[in-house]
Amino acid sequence: MLLCHDQDGRGQCVFKLGNDNVTELAMALTQLEFLSFGRTCFEITCATTVACLLPISVHCVMLDSLVIHFNTTNIVGDFKDLSGDSRFQELRSLPRCALRDLDVYRTPLTLSESDLETVANGVVDIFPSLEYCEGCDEAWDEISERIAELQKM
Repeated sequence: MLLCHDQDGRGQCVFKLGNDNVTELAMALTQLEFLSFGRTCFEITCATTVACLLPISVHCVMLDSLVIHFNTTNIVGDFKDLSGDSRFQELRSLPRCALRDLDVYRTPLTLSESDLETVANGVVDIFPSLEYCEGCDEAWDEISERIAELQKM
């Protein structure tokens, strides 16, 4: 498994892809069932945002497991932008993958109570079958709890 850092946290993030790169890969590799870009690190320096997740969900409809880096610095704003971006309107009407587990590993996340709701709703909108986000940060546990509540509705 590709890691950005060694066990002592040394090294630097090696994930250099952007949203457009990930979208191109998703469009080219539509039969994927498992996609791993390597375990995410604690740095939030990558160029990908949650905007790359919708193309993955739409183009890789057989996807069951995803491990990806994405920047959470402005995750709430990114979800809000995604819902209003005309480039994504057509994608929003297409079938999505049945992803159940989103592995966010060490991706840091700090959110207010209302922002937790926004992120949980945004993730479920992109991955309607999602059951949880697997991560080391307590906020991801909160997101997973909210996802479970949303899936019961």
